[in-house]
Amino acid sequence: MHPMLNIAVRAARKAGTLIIKSHENPDSISVDAKAENDFVTNVDRAAEALIVETIKRAYPDHTIIGEESGLAKGADSETQWIIDPIDGTSNFIKGLPHFCVSIAVRVKGRTEAGVVYDPMRNELFTASRGQGAQLNGYRIRVGNAKDLNGALLGMALPYCQKQFGEYYFRALEKLFVTCGDVRRSGSAALDLVYVAAGRLDGFFEIGLKPWDIAAGELILREAGGVMTDFAGGLNYMASGNVMAGNPKVVKELLTQTQGVWPDVLKR
Repeated sequence: MHPMLNIAVRAARKAGTLIIKSHENPDSISVDAKAENDFVTNVDRAAEALIVETIKRAYPDHTIIGEESGLAKGADSETQWIIDPIDGTSNFIKGLPHFCVSIAVRVKGRTEAGVVYDPMRNELFTASRGQGAQLNGYRIRVGNAKDLNGALLGMALPYCQKQFGEYYFRALEKLFVTCGDVRRSGSAALDLVYVAAGRLDGFFEIGLKPWDIAAGELILREAGGVMTDFAGGLNYMASGNVMAGNPKVVKELLTQTQGVWPDVLKR
């Protein structure tokens, strides 16, 4: 295993243990609102602190970008750890057992290692660049859907960008006519690795953040999938607008939604 991936796995498992204990004791969870429909808990903060501590022991000079703690520059600014301590915080708050820890390592702008850990199911999705993607040590691959007919798509609602709801539902209407069904799980990182494992055929969402995407994107690509923005380009880390699936599914997603998105969502 890549040395940095090994540390990422260790950190994710430690955070997962903390998260499970808190999930089993809901009275210990306190919630704050960061913005409208955007929440953080004391457990998010504690899990992120534990992850950062684990990374810093091994790599004290690396730069860290955490959803809750922000940017912590290190002497090595070219190696960045991107952390989401709980992707699916709203699920966690409500006691819905569908959330994960997401950790990615980027070196000179390229993601080299990624971990998405679902502590409730003890499912560990991992990837190192050029080494394939795994679930609990077993190789995973994207599904072989040739188009959207009968496809199962993951999606999310633009709950923090409701001004784009009109366009989003127009796209969903077009896709729903063709696809088999859709799922809205509440965790983008898990949706991406579910596409990587063939559990979902495709996924699309508006306004994701780098910590939502970074690990899942590498795992998806190492499993044979692709990710684009809404224009078919590679600006998704900046825009947060994502289409994901095997190459044929993504092509269909882009074709079916062509002309739906306003220019501001295609940049």
